[in-house]
Amino acid sequence: MSDYAADLLGPTEIRQLASSLGITPTKKLGQNFLHDPNTIRRIVNAAELRPEDTVVEVGPGLGSLTLGLLGAGHSVQAVEIDPRLASQLPHTVAERAPGLSERLEVVYKDALQVDAQDVDAPTALVANLPYNVAVPVLLHFLETFPSIRRVLVMVQLEVAERLAAQPGSKIYGVPSVKASFYGTVYKAGTIGKNVFWPAPNIESGLVRIDRFEQEPWPITAESRAAVWPLVDGAFAQRRKTLRAALAGHYGSPAAAEEALRAAGIEPGLRGEKLSVADFVRLAGVRGVEHA
Repeated sequence: MSDYAADLLGPTEIRQLASSLGITPTKKLGQNFLHDPNTIRRIVNAAELRPEDTVVEVGPGLGSLTLGLLGAGHSVQAVEIDPRLASQLPHTVAERAPGLSERLEVVYKDALQVDAQDVDAPTALVANLPYNVAVPVLLHFLETFPSIRRVLVMVQLEVAERLAAQPGSKIYGVPSVKASFYGTVYKAGTIGKNVFWPAPNIESGLVRIDRFEQEPWPITAESRAAVWPLVDGAFAQRRKTLRAALAGHYGSPAAAEEALRAAGIEPGLRGEKLSVADFVRLAGVRGVEHA
């Protein structure tokens, strides 16, 4: 890390920078600016990136985490929706991380609209995600960039716990299943409120996803199109049995029961009991008979 010097932003610098840009953090954009250098280092360390990793960062804001990632020797493609923040970020990096500017690319765009032409084959997603769109953004990037092998994101603590929840848990649901479709999901820590400006009303959590090195099932648009409606249907009304919850999908409760039994799944179970492998098998995706 010492080979790549970056002067990280603290609370005073964050406020001064925001003031100079005329920026007041907005709830609409989910803006809570990280200002604690120790937390930045913690996030970068928790990601356990390889030196050759190319990182995509969503919502870099004033550049706190960006500087930490650059300072650790990584190239960063930063996706920012606020034009003032997007235009300022290269200047902040040039000032506080001399010599590392060439490792930064800023993409001025809504993260949910980013496609493969905007960002060049990132191998890691590391970000303090805007809390109001955290799960859709996470799933969009996992879908759009198969090159991503490691995810380390900070989200609302409740969302972190849901993403990492296991089958059988009361908080296990759609985000849990869809994230685990791509790899192994862990909760990687809890972050307090006071490392942000302004301080949010809630704690935050770190979520790490290690993408499968060998896919246990085909991770394709076709397999998602088969699996996602089953996951959505199973959790639309959590108290319903799978036989009832999936009746609409299959055309009738009897048809749903037949499909469930053919996949080796008890129709009287509820969605929260099924692993992602169960949903994939139920969807009839080829190559998962062993799952």
